[in-house]
Amino acid sequence: MGRRIMIFGYGVFAYLAFLAVIGYTIGFLAGSGVPKDVDDGASGPAWVAVLVDVALLGLFAVQHSVMARPWFKRWWTRIVPPALERSTYVLAASLVVALVLWQWRPLPDMVWSVDATWTRATLWTIGLGGWGVLVFSTFLIGHFDLFGLRQVLARFRRTPYTEPGFHEPVLYRLVRHPIMVGFLIAFWATPQMSVGRLLFVGTATGYILVAVRFEEHDLRREIGEPYERYAERVPRFIPGRARWPDAAPRSTTAAHTKGGGDCDAGARSGHRGLRRARRRKDPLRGVRGRGADPAADAHLDDRPQATVEGADPVPRPPSPGGDVRRTGQRSVRPAA
Repeated sequence: MGRRIMIFGYGVFAYLAFLAVIGYTIGFLAGSGVPKDVDDGASGPAWVAVLVDVALLGLFAVQHSVMARPWFKRWWTRIVPPALERSTYVLAASLVVALVLWQWRPLPDMVWSVDATWTRATLWTIGLGGWGVLVFSTFLIGHFDLFGLRQVLARFRRTPYTEPGFHEPVLYRLVRHPIMVGFLIAFWATPQMSVGRLLFVGTATGYILVAVRFEEHDLRREIGEPYERYAERVPRFIPGRARWPDAAPRSTTAAHTKGGGDCDAGARSGHRGLRRARRRKDPLRGVRGRGADPAADAHLDDRPQATVEGADPVPRPPSPGGDVRRTGQRSVRPAA
């Protein structure tokens, strides 16, 4: 009982740490409501500030990407209980972001500054809307799964944890990465853009563009054909835009490796991870092609043949093996 309480308490602490850090980050970029914002801090040579800031953002990118990869998760869950894998990822990301905000070096020169009251209000509203899109999107794919609370709660209750299945809720029918779209809107919709903020959001934007490709690669390996069809229909970031060409090679079948997103999505995905980040069930997993095991498949020849309504039944020719069409959860051979 004591171990389960500790695991649950750890998960809750990680989630509260995330809430504190994301709240501070909003104020940090907005320059309001926090002791130190993106343009505050000790001044120094610009080149030193750039080096320090880029190193901090690079540290976040490494942590956020490496810990989201399936190979790292397989290794990491040999050390920590599987129920704590996601909470540990969330806590580590929160600590690294806190370090970035604490050690950030300001570059206060202005790139642009909007003075018109209505324009400023509009940009602030759009920026806050971006944060709203981000938060709303996490609930669409399982907010408490994404941040590890359901996992530790299941462990506390001694019940099996089941991951959310692959589905396409609301915003995910418009773009594949609404969480990242929310970040991009929140980053860029601002009436004041200093050099320091531009460095922050520019580097973060570059990271997002790269990270989603790793996330989608993992999702393709894990989910397979359903995600392939989804990616063909739904654009990555811009609603209604034709699908961007993908650099990652595509798989046409569902793999049995577990993946994860940087915001899991990913969801998976992310991130995974976005999760989104995150690992999802494969509705085609376990479907096996005819011919893989002749002894096990022998009984299939005695099944009645599926026919189209109104058409005469056609005898089924002997199968050379492997001529199977996947439809949902069943393997159905097409009529000759």
